[in-house]
Amino acid sequence: MTDQVAGSDPAADHGRPAGRAVLVTGASRGIGRAVATTFAAAGDRVAVHYGRSRDLAEEVVAALPGDGHVAVQAELADPDAVRDMVETAASALDGLSVLVNNAGVFLPHPPMDTSYADWQATWTRTLSVNLTGAANATFCVLPHLIAAGGGAVVNVSSRGAFRGEPTCPAYGASKAALNAFGQSMALALAPHGISVGTVAPGFVQTEMAREVLDGPGGDAVRAQSPFARVARPEEVAAAVFWLASDPARFASGTIIDVNGASYLRS
Repeated sequence: MTDQVAGSDPAADHGRPAGRAVLVTGASRGIGRAVATTFAAAGDRVAVHYGRSRDLAEEVVAALPGDGHVAVQAELADPDAVRDMVETAASALDGLSVLVNNAGVFLPHPPMDTSYADWQATWTRTLSVNLTGAANATFCVLPHLIAAGGGAVVNVSSRGAFRGEPTCPAYGASKAALNAFGQSMALALAPHGISVGTVAPGFVQTEMAREVLDGPGGDAVRAQSPFARVARPEEVAAAVFWLASDPARFASGTIIDVNGASYLRS
């Protein structure tokens, strides 16, 4: 819980800062930035992960409400770098109680227009970041979540895991696998007081999607939802924040669609 009266936080009784310690991957922009901001606004301390965009990550840290936030770097395709990132974040924040696996790559590779060499490279890159990177971050954070007495892992998936991604099949496959990974971890980690949930957005109004949304096909994308728009990053962040909360503990294993009813699954 983040809304606590003075002196009621168990962490404070042990000399640790109040609020949760949260690591958000891919937090230098877009959904990740909104997630980091939402947690910080609730009084949590946030480690803002970035891959190459150090300046943007530092801007996010400087703009977050509250104190004690930090930027941490890692190439998520590198297992050693992932482990070092988790340890750096835990050291800076005096532990970790929430991990948000948000980082991902979206690399077009339509099967009829891609060379075999590029096909192989794209599949390797996409799976190593979107799936294996998230799995490694989860594995490395477990000792810290257990030491905190429990916590939460929230994965950011995609509508594409269900409806398909014909020009980016590796992306769709990586997110479908991330869904399955999250549900497996929900079963494995519940006895340790750790919940695992997933948020599956559709199109989101981010810099990454701007080229599509501002282009000739933008109206058609917005028309996919009966709301006639795409999601705002803050709407995705709200779902992530809820899944990481104590009241959502029994929703472990859940996948929440945030796509404005643009794709409905049974």
